[in-house]
This record gives sequence, structure tokens and C-alpha cells, in this order.
Amino acid sequence: MACDEDLIKLTACAVVDLLRRGEVTPFDCLDALEARLAAVDSAVNALPILCFERAREQARRLMQRPPNERGLLAGLPVPIKDLTDVAGVRTTYGSPIFADFVPEASDILVNTIEAEGGLIYAKSNTPEFGAGGNTFNEVFGTTRNPWNTALSAAGSSGGAAVALATGTAWVAQGSDLGGSLRNPASFCGVVGLRPSPGRVASTPGAKTDRLLSVNGPMGRTVEDTALLLDAMTGESPGDPLSLPRTENFLAAARSGWRPTRVAFSADLGITPVDLEVAAICQAAAERFVELGAIVEEAHPDLSEAHDTFQVLRGMSFAVSYAGLLQNHRDKMKPEVIWNIEQGLNYTMADVVRAENQRAALFRRMNAFFDTYDLLLCPATIVAAYPADERYVSQCAGHTFSNYVEWLAIAYAITLTASPALSLPCGFTRDGRPVGLQIVGRPRAEGRVLAGARALEEILGLHGITPIDPRA
Repeated sequence: MACDEDLIKLTACAVVDLLRRGEVTPFDCLDALEARLAAVDSAVNALPILCFERAREQARRLMQRPPNERGLLAGLPVPIKDLTDVAGVRTTYGSPIFADFVPEASDILVNTIEAEGGLIYAKSNTPEFGAGGNTFNEVFGTTRNPWNTALSAAGSSGGAAVALATGTAWVAQGSDLGGSLRNPASFCGVVGLRPSPGRVASTPGAKTDRLLSVNGPMGRTVEDTALLLDAMTGESPGDPLSLPRTENFLAAARSGWRPTRVAFSADLGITPVDLEVAAICQAAAERFVELGAIVEEAHPDLSEAHDTFQVLRGMSFAVSYAGLLQNHRDKMKPEVIWNIEQGLNYTMADVVRAENQRAALFRRMNAFFDTYDLLLCPATIVAAYPADERYVSQCAGHTFSNYVEWLAIAYAITLTASPALSLPCGFTRDGRPVGLQIVGRPRAEGRVLAGARALEEILGLHGITPIDPRA
């Protein structure tokens, strides 16, 4: 390559092709990223933990294999969200409680990526325990949106999205419970895919039968996101929900499949939405007509989503963090304390109601896909807001009752176990990116990716990143 800058601007798929042909080495990629980080990350704070020497040691071992035995990523560097353990690398979970914690073993997910030739060189910033749609914490501070550094990068995979948008990553791992992949992708003009539960194996925490939180891929393009999904998938005996690898998702994205009937809803019937964001998403959704699809306004009944999510999320926080609350309350942010205590105060009757409602939501969504191939809606209800505001408190004249209610358009989809992708679909008048959420039937990631790639071609927005941070 002519210079590091040329390499940084390439797609992940293009870089992997170069790695396989031996035209660049993993060391070239790491050198390029290290130089780019030095140039831009101080303005955005996306990757606060670096482990380049560990990555170079991995690269040395990888280079001892023949090129065709270096895995799907072939030496492509990948940052890991600071909620996920990487052996020998500082992992804080965004919490002062774990500010100096260094795990001895890696998460199953990290082992899977490394087995496919991914080189772990950095940890991406996240809010404390991934709680909240704005990436800030008391350990590393605030991650800022590169389109306007006064604005939020959303969360909780904000560091991952900003790394992609600024060229300090080609692909990035993230996780998603209430939109934590999709919201940052929308705010930063990149792609984020929440897969079906079980698609990506990971080490269980306190709750082994989790269906709400999943790990997933992020990229600058749909194809890059599919590439990383392929490298993340696979069954593991260490994860009782994990699914076997049965599909090549990059091939599915490139398959040429087109939907015949899609539904669009600006609000899913459950949330206020900024009028400009709604209009941008509707205009993008209607362009599926150019692919021969029928586009209709419709959505399933998701009316119980708020109550269901609040109860199940609260229960999850109580199971995971009640012990920490008892011993480290003074080190926790108030939103996390609220969520844990909320969970502890729910009754068995609340849990029974929520579980029954989740089952009903799943059945309705699954039946909805008997009529429609895809469901489209905004990935998030606003464009990027000021970074010093902890969360969105109001939208379209509505005042939210808590710090997560503004995420309903994402968490309603979470409850249905459907895969969902945030695709860059336009900009507000003042230049903030907007993402369209593309939702499919459970375990239909291939169709979601194919539909997203087809729309991506029509919209012509792939290649808008990486950018230099803008004050």
C-alpha cells in the first residue's frame, strides 16, 4: 500500500483479501492502526485500552501458518468492547470497582475471533456495565461523536462505533441488550447488527439462559459486518444457548436476495420519534420499491414492550449486580443503582407477567413475518444529542419516565429475539447521521444482511467513513 492512510480507508473485506494474497501483513495493519490512533483518538476517546504488543505476538504465531490456514479474518485486527474479558488485558466493565482488573482467561467470543485470525489490539469504551445509551464512565471519561465532538456517540458500544467511524478499526465487536449495537451505529454512521440469541457464543455470566443481551458485529459496510459475524459464530459447549455455524453470512449478504414485501413503521406504535428522523427513515424505506418490493406501513402489536422490558431488564441487573451493590454502592452510577434496586423490588407476579408478555410478543412478531419479509423503522428515535446529557429525557413533546425508556424502538425488537441491523440512511439538516433499523424473522440474519446490502447500494452511503473528528 502507498501509505497507512490508504490502508485505513479500505473496507475490512478488501484488507482481508490483501492479507490472504500476502500484499500486506498483519503487522502492516497494526502499524496503520497505531498511527491512526495517535492522530485521532485523543479527540474522541474510543479505544482507551491498547494491547498492541499482545496483538503482534498473536500475529507472529499466525504468520507461521500457511495463508489458507489463517482463518476467516487472516490477521485482521479487531477491538473488543470493555465488557468482555481478554486474557492478560485490563478489563474494567466501565466501572471503578474493576478499574485495575486483569482477567486470566478470555471470553469464549474472544477465543472464537482469535481462532479465525482476528488480532485483539484494543478495548473499546463503554458505560458502566453497559448501562445507558451514552458512553461515559468514571474510569475513562466520555466517548465523543466524530461527526461533532460535542455530541454523544450513544451506547453502550459507543467506543466501537466511534473507532469504526474514525478509522481506528475496520470491524468491531459490540453487544446489545436495549440497542447497544444499533444506537451507536445510528449516531456514528456505521453498521451494527444484533444477531438472534445464540448465534454468537459467549461465556455466560450470572444468568446462563439469557435471551436479552447478545454479542454482535459492527462495520463500516454491510459486507464488513457480515464478515465479522462469520468469524464470531459457532457452537460452544461453554454456552448452552449457542447455535452451530450453518450459514456463510458474507455469501448471504452478497447473494442478491431481495424482499418482495416490507413493512415500515415510524414508531412501532409505542414511542415518540423526532419528526426529522422519522422522515429520513421513511424516505429510505420507500426506496425498497426500486428493488421491486411492496412497501406498506404496518407493525405487529408491541404494546406490552415497556412493561416487559423494564421487568426483565431489572431482573437481569439484580441477578448480575446485587452483590456488587451491597459492597460497592458508593462506586456505582445512580442509573445502575436504580436498575438493580428496581429488579430487587419486583415480585414473582411481575416476572410471571413479563415472561408471558414476552412470549406473546415473540409469537406476534413471528406471525408478522408470515406476511412481510422485513420490518423497517428508525434505529433510534433521535439523532445524536449533547454528550454532557446523560440520556434523552424528552422527544416530540413527551417526557420519559426513566433513563432507558427513550430506547424503546430498539428494546421492543430485543424482546422478540429477532435479528436487527442499523444501516446508515441519511443525515439531518445539521449533518448528524441517522440509521434505519432492518428487522427479520428470528435466525434470518442472512436475509437481513442481504436486504440491507441491497438498500445500501441504492442509498449510496457506504464509504462515508472513516472521517477525522469534527469539533
